[in-house]
Amino acid sequence: MDERLISKKELLEMYGISYGALYRYKRMGLIPEAWFLRRSTSTGQETFFRREQIIPRMDEILERKASLEELSAELNHRESPSPAPKPELLIQDAYGLHRYPLEALDSVRLALGERQTELLEQLKGAIRRE
Repeated sequence: MDERLISKKELLEMYGISYGALYRYKRMGLIPEAWFLRRSTSTGQETFFRREQIIPRMDEILERKASLEELSAELNHRESPSPAPKPELLIQDAYGLHRYPLEALDSVRLALGERQTELLEQLKGAIRRE
């Protein structure tokens, strides 16, 4: 078998964890599904991991003082950071909060009687200055 792989059984023995703990880490997103490599062996099908991925991750999971939930949130954010938020125009009225993505707006005007002032470019300019 490939020297860069470690079997699930070896991993469980190495870290003294149960099968249930390993799959709890998987359910929580601490170990990505894609890291579970199923391979045919002479005894059937077994699960393996790439050593360079799983060993540092297991060390981090077991050495951290944070809860598993906190670690999961941190790892998921680190591995797939959310894109930068898109600017929105927020308008609060008697019926609630209304959100309008700035990129979807064609015009934002302030009206005082017949006089209207276009505000959209001013809003976009304020974002560029930030």
